[in-house]
Amino acid sequence: MKKFLAFLLAVMMLAALVACGTKSALPDTTPKPGSNINEPDGGAAVAGAIKIGGTGPLTGGAAIYGQAARNGAQIAVDEINALGGVQFELNYQDDEHDAEKAVNAYNTLKDWGMQVSLGSVTSTPAVATSVENFEDRIFAITPSASAVAVTAGKDNVFQMCFADPNQGSASAQYIVDQKLGTKVAVIYKNDDVYSTGIYETFVTKSADLGLEIVSTTTFTEDSQQDFSVQLGDAKSKGADLIFLPMYYTPASLIFQQAKSMDYAPKYFGVDGMDGILTLEGFNIELAEGVMLLTPFNADATDARTTGFVAKYKSAYNEVPNQFAADGYDCVYAIYEAVTAAGVTSDLSASEINDLLVAQFTTFSFNGLTGDNMTWGTNGQVTKAPKGMVIENGAYLGMD
Repeated sequence: MKKFLAFLLAVMMLAALVACGTKSALPDTTPKPGSNINEPDGGAAVAGAIKIGGTGPLTGGAAIYGQAARNGAQIAVDEINALGGVQFELNYQDDEHDAEKAVNAYNTLKDWGMQVSLGSVTSTPAVATSVENFEDRIFAITPSASAVAVTAGKDNVFQMCFADPNQGSASAQYIVDQKLGTKVAVIYKNDDVYSTGIYETFVTKSADLGLEIVSTTTFTEDSQQDFSVQLGDAKSKGADLIFLPMYYTPASLIFQQAKSMDYAPKYFGVDGMDGILTLEGFNIELAEGVMLLTPFNADATDARTTGFVAKYKSAYNEVPNQFAADGYDCVYAIYEAVTAAGVTSDLSASEINDLLVAQFTTFSFNGLTGDNMTWGTNGQVTKAPKGMVIENGAYLGMD
């Protein structure tokens, strides 16, 4: 009897262990507002939903961009699903801002059954995954990957953000029109397609406008901690404005190091600068007076923006940046296109692709990041940028 009881107890313990092991091995599909943890299967499955997938840096140094785009997209999906009718299921995979990992993440999404793609959040991964979108005939619209190579030669890949050439030329034009500086220094990241693409068109447009560039210096992924040489060159040549076509992490170090050198030029950035006020550990006083071109202003008072900002703050406990707004707009643009085209979840990705391409090249869209947006056959969006300046820890319109 004792042996039988011991055997029974062992069986019960083993069963408990197996049950616990099975439970812990299941992916957690509950959305985690504000979390930087990759959610393998997005939110809960939605019956009859069109499957939308995307990749972005949800962990690592660029995670703030991927998390924002995902969070904005999730708010849009939740709103749309609450309306009834067309239903979406969102699945974002972590690519860690790495091209090879982005392709692996894309393949995970394809195995999941992705029917529409949000591409990749940052440019280098997006260049790689856009090739897959084109070959697989899965329609894609990226929230924020702005390199020309993302859409070039791919009829089914679109951008919600400005393309790099547009940002570069628009920045030069804005600096001249607003008389923001006379001697300009440029610091750009020469191993990043986003930074170099903006820089190249900025230089060309500056020459056309007669804007004097007195200093041009660069940095790389491995050298983005010390900017003393770049700042020293700009200062010695009398630059009164520094143009920074980069993301805000290296820019934050530039602001800190310039202050330590008693160098106080004006700064002008692009959309990658948006979000610097939420950078952990950054003294926002250093960003006072920083100017940038961005399509989104979280402090705007229109009903669409205030509603989005309120929902975002409630869900994620922070102010949304442009990447969040772009993610939100991408989902709504897809929603309007699939509604107009009569897309249903039983269609193949290829069939949906053809219907969405036809819609995006012929319709206009009003969103958080612009009114009357249109797309050309090259996948690039046409919309008006907004000049912003940081004052007292907030973005204010300059126009």
